[in-house]
Order: sequence, then C-alpha cells, then structure tokens
Amino acid sequence: MQRIDIHPTHSYENFKLRPGSPIPFGATLVPGGVNFSIFSRHAKSCTLVLFKKYALEPMAEIPFPEEFRIGNVFSMTVFDLDYENLEYGYRMDGPFDPKEGHWFDTSKILLDPYAKIIGGRDIWGEKPDWDNIYQHRSRLAFDDFDWEGERPLQIPTEDLIIYEMHVRSFTQHPSAGVKHPGTFAAIRDKIPYLKELGVNCIELMPIYEFDEFENSRPNPQTGEVLLNYWGYSTVGFFAPKAGYAATGKYGMQVDELKTLIKTLHQNDIEVILDVVFNHTAEGNDYGPTISFRGIDNKTYYMLTPEGYYFNFSGTGNTLNCNNPIVRNMVLDCLRYWAAEYHIDGFRFDLAAILGRDPWGAPLSNPPLLESLAFDPILANCKLIAEAWDAGGLYQVGSFPAFGRWLEWNGKYRDTIRKFLKGEPGLAGDMAQRLQGSPDLYAWADRGPTASINFITCHDGFTLMDLVSYNGKHNEANGENNNDGTNDNESWNCGWEGQTDNPDINTLRRRQIKNAVAMLMVSQGVPMILMGDEVGRTQYGNNNTYCHDNELNWLDWRLLESHADLFKFFKDCIALRNAHPVLRNKYHFRNVDYVGSGYSDITWHGTQAWNADWSNESRIVAFMLCGQHAKEGTVTDNYIYVAMNMHWESHWFEIPELPQEMQWHVCVNTGAAPPEESWAPGTEPLLQNQHGLFIGGRSVVILVGK
Repeated sequence: MQRIDIHPTHSYENFKLRPGSPIPFGATLVPGGVNFSIFSRHAKSCTLVLFKKYALEPMAEIPFPEEFRIGNVFSMTVFDLDYENLEYGYRMDGPFDPKEGHWFDTSKILLDPYAKIIGGRDIWGEKPDWDNIYQHRSRLAFDDFDWEGERPLQIPTEDLIIYEMHVRSFTQHPSAGVKHPGTFAAIRDKIPYLKELGVNCIELMPIYEFDEFENSRPNPQTGEVLLNYWGYSTVGFFAPKAGYAATGKYGMQVDELKTLIKTLHQNDIEVILDVVFNHTAEGNDYGPTISFRGIDNKTYYMLTPEGYYFNFSGTGNTLNCNNPIVRNMVLDCLRYWAAEYHIDGFRFDLAAILGRDPWGAPLSNPPLLESLAFDPILANCKLIAEAWDAGGLYQVGSFPAFGRWLEWNGKYRDTIRKFLKGEPGLAGDMAQRLQGSPDLYAWADRGPTASINFITCHDGFTLMDLVSYNGKHNEANGENNNDGTNDNESWNCGWEGQTDNPDINTLRRRQIKNAVAMLMVSQGVPMILMGDEVGRTQYGNNNTYCHDNELNWLDWRLLESHADLFKFFKDCIALRNAHPVLRNKYHFRNVDYVGSGYSDITWHGTQAWNADWSNESRIVAFMLCGQHAKEGTVTDNYIYVAMNMHWESHWFEIPELPQEMQWHVCVNTGAAPPEESWAPGTEPLLQNQHGLFIGGRSVVILVGK
C-alpha cells in the first residue's frame, strides 16, 4: 500500500503540490518533497519563492492556495525539488501602514525565521552584492551527522571554569599557526591549549548567522572598514554563521560546528552559546527588511502606540519575546540547538528584556523565562542571564530564576575591581562576593552557583587594560570616544597605557595575578576572558565591537612573552579543580556543623580570628575548613587566603591547624616568578607556621594538609 501523503493534490506551473503540515514551522524534508510552513497573523496572502543555489533570479514563485492556510499558518508540500541545490524565501502581501505596525511589501523576498542554514554570506568579509534582490537566503539542513554516541557532558555547575571567546578572534592572528584561521575547525586545533590551561567550558560569542557588513563604515584613523564584528545582531536564530566555517563556502557549516562540539565533548569541554533574543539585525524604522518585519512586524516586535520600535536593547528594536508566537520560536530554537548540536548551555544577552511585557513593563512572572526553566528538552542545559538591559532594568540578584537561572554577577565584577585598586571600606562587600554572594542569592535559596563570577568579559577592558588605563580610548571606533562605558573601576598603576618602566610593569602583572587568585578562590562559577591568561591588550579600547584586527585577535606570541601569567592562571585553575571546598553547591553557614572544631568558613585580619571590617580596611582574610567541603560529602584540605590590597606590607598572623597538619604555600603574588604559584602537590612548606609578611597589593593562598 502506498502512503497517501506522497501524492500531489494540486499543481502550479510545473510544480506538484499538496496541503502541507503547519507544524513544524520552517522547511522540512518529507517523503517525496519539502514541507514549507510559515506563520503570519496579519498577511493576506503568501508566495513561496524558489531559487537554484546562488542564482540571482528566482526559478519559481508559487502562491499558497487559500485552502493551504490553516489559521494564521501558510503550509504547503512541494514535490520533486532538488533540495540540495535549493534556496527559498517568501513574499508576504498585506497592509503597509507603519503607524499601525504593518510593513508588508511584496517587493521584498523574506528569509524564513526557521531557516537552518542561511546562504548569501558564505565567506567572512567578502563584500556583498548590494544589488542582489535576496541577500540572506534560506536553505535546508540535513540530519546526517554521526555523533558516534556522544552526548552533552552535564558537568556539575559548581565545577565549571568558563572561558569566553570569539570564534574568529581566537585563531585569526597569523601567530595562531592553524590551517583555517578564524573558524570552528581552527578551535579544534587549539583544544590541547584549552586543556593545558584547565578550563572545562567555552562560551562562544554569537555564532548565529549575522551580517558583518551591518553598519560598516571606514575607520576615521586608518580608513580600514569597521564591521559588525562581535555579531550581537542576529539575522537567523537557527543557522550557524557560514563565515565562521572553513567549509562555509561549500554550505557545510552545520557539520563543521557539530564536529567541533563533538571533539570538545570528547575532551571533557562543554559548549555554551551566547544567544541574542532581545533584538534583530532589522534595526529601527530605517533598517533593512530581512525577515520578521516583512512577515509580521506587529507580532515580532515591541511597538509604541504610534508604531515606532521600543529600543530596550540600544540597537533600534526589541523582540516581543512574551508574545506566544515569539516565545515559541525562542523555545523551538533552543530545543533545536540542544537536540541537534548537543549544546550544554546558553548565555542570554540583555536577558532582562525577556521579562518585559509587550509595552515594556517588567513582568513579575515572565512566561518565557518560566517556559525555558521548565522545558523538558532544556532540562540539563545551563541557563545564564545577563540580568540587565539597555533600558535601565537591572536585576542582578532579583532575576526571575524559577530555581534554574544563573546570572552574570555584575556586582561581583564591580566589587573585585574596586578592592583590587585599593579602595577602602569594601571588606564586608568582598566577604559576600567571595562566598558566592549570599546577600544576592541565599534569600531565594539559589546557592553560590547562581553567580557567574567574572572580572572581565568581552564588554569592557581586558584584564591587562584594567591595570593599564584609567580611562577608555575608543577613538578608533569612529564615535568620538563616546561609545563604551565610562564606569570601568580601573587603575593604570601610575602611567596611562604601555610603558617601559619595569616597576609599573611588575605591579601590573601582580595586579593581574591578584585578580585571578581572587576569582579562583570565590564560591560560584568563575569565567575568564579569552587572552587574559597571556596579557592580551586592546590598547585601552573597552568596546571593540567593530574591529576585525589585532585589537580583537589573540596574539599567540604572548604565550612566550607572558609565560609567567599563563603559568599563574594554570596553577590557580588547578588549585580550584583540586579542592572541592572552593566549589560548594550551597552557601556557607559560618558555623561548624560537622564537629571539626572549625566553622566551614572563618574570617581573619592581620590577627588570626580577628577580621577587620572597618571603613579603612583594605584587607580580607579567610579560612575554609576542608571537613565541610561540599556539605561534608568529601574531605578536603584546609585553605587560607589573605588579600592585602594596601600598598604597604603587613605581618599576618595565621590560624592554627589541627594537630599533624601544616601550612603549605600555593600562591604568593608578591614573590618573583616562578615562585608566585605552585601546582597542586608541589606546594612548599611554609617556614613559619604562625605567620608571614604579605607584601603590598599581594594575595597569599595556603593549603593546610
């Protein structure tokens, strides 16, 4: 018996058709043909536009018969298509009335929001043909990749060490020495480097299809073309960027990305994607019509009563994410990446926007955030919120978490930066941040793992620039140094920018080491920025979003010239990985609940057991009792950390250990390389078990065993 659904019921010109399935949206291979399904609430009619791959003109335009429309969904199966050489789009007919929110225009060929591959930008930086009637082209993806049984890793959140990177920047510099610079394939070549450093998770800045030529313009200083380099302006949410694939010109970006993820997982490294659901590349009223605007502008975007775009993203428009249609698209997208690409987690750019209602007001119980938290397919994915937006909504510590969401902890970043440069009166605040910010998260019973701890990220200064510049230097962006934040909490150690002064350079390196030492002994989840481990600089530019050059590229020669920094990062990460007491799932109780004679955490100053919480204090010291590690499930060593951010040396009396245990030196940032850090198991015995001098602006970490 033959299946009925492979028989056409209609024809148009030379094409055989039948009514399609409205679910799933997008283009799906079905027996004998391709099922096309697209939503539009306000369109009167829809036409499917078919191209042969790379062709300038369509090979066919097939109107959806009225009987093929079910509710607000146009769906149709087209038989006998050469789907491997096919590109498709849509024309939507409806009212053009921007004041009412409608931008229908049948002259525009529209990208499928559910396109799994997007053509037209196949090679990074290749100047587009602006006369092409269809710039970003929907293509079909094929589920023929062999994962060989590999699955997402599900590393416990408290055990993560996240490394934030830009795909192109990581390997584009000539010194990277890779065959295909700036691609997914090249990251595979650098996996041994990531493993040596000790990270077990990479967070990729946007890898969805975006247009690097969006808002392109000449650099006023050099004439070089400035691009949309970071990619925080999505064209298609389901499609990996062809320009990031060595095989993108052959349309094989899906397989190349999956191969990278599979190889990373085989090396015990998770993959988190930075996703941008707050806005799209269509911009404001003067932006291009690519997809959503022409399909159903009033559904997909937040609009004022006058039909203008709300701009809570700072980029011209705001996706209407709590509309059920858009909410389902976001869910479908993340489910697709989790299921088809084995992605381990997602970091949501300007996530506070996702909790706004269609008129911009914050919701007390945002349906999208709740849906993501309880979605069965995303159950094992990490969900990380950038808990603020460009419209002024700041929700660090109050983001609607539903027991699932983690947060980029901006308060951690700010407190550490201020303390690092020697501001007084921060001892109490530092105590909160070092414990995983219980002041922000304990009340909601979220635990320290709700806090993604970071000192630097792609936004703002690198760690080297944080200790080298008092102010931003963004002139090369062509915006008269008006872009980028002025609130950097940085200190240049006595000279603005690069210098040959050996004392200043020594202090800067020590400050970098102080920062990473603080980060790696803090409860929560540490995140480091690509290149900080080798002293990468952006020469004071704190907003390098538009530069495809050495301002963003990682110069691998730094691994030799800053070998001491790399060793220090590696040793501090190894210290954290070796000691469960640094990676607690639950907040400290500040009591002894296992009968060890010591509280889980105790606080000290220059005198043991006598912390200095005064307004003049620039000193914080604490001890962790290894008997309390991970709620007593394992036994660890004791850890003592002393942070002296005063510019003068101080004698620190250190707490006594239980009998038959002695203090050993893990870290002393005041020592000269290579003796400022020691790999686990090689720590030398501390000569005086009662105390030590700690130099000005220095951190010491001891292990008691």
